[in-house]
Amino acid sequence: MAAASAVGAVGRRSRRLFDIFVAEVPWTVSSKELKEYFSQFGSVQRCQLPFNRDTGFHRRYCWVKFSTPEEVQNVLQKDSHILEGSKLILRQQTRRRRSQRKTQSE
Repeated sequence: MAAASAVGAVGRRSRRLFDIFVAEVPWTVSSKELKEYFSQFGSVQRCQLPFNRDTGFHRRYCWVKFSTPEEVQNVLQKDSHILEGSKLILRQQTRRRRSQRKTQSE
């Protein structure tokens, strides 16, 4: 049982490294289009584009999750990413668990 929990912990830890935060997403771009664009760099696991419930429009940022850290590096190595005439702003995202946030803020 301890081995299974250790494997799970390693999996959770490694998952944090494969996310990219994308800002300045044009209003006209959908999550499907983002996923298609970023798939040229590797296997896109998920594209999360949050929407504003009041306006019905997306919030102009998203998270793109890749399968491996090498795929993230492929994306970050390209000088600029332009969709529908707008330059996207990319950052590698490392997500912290809630327990880590609480201990760091205390």
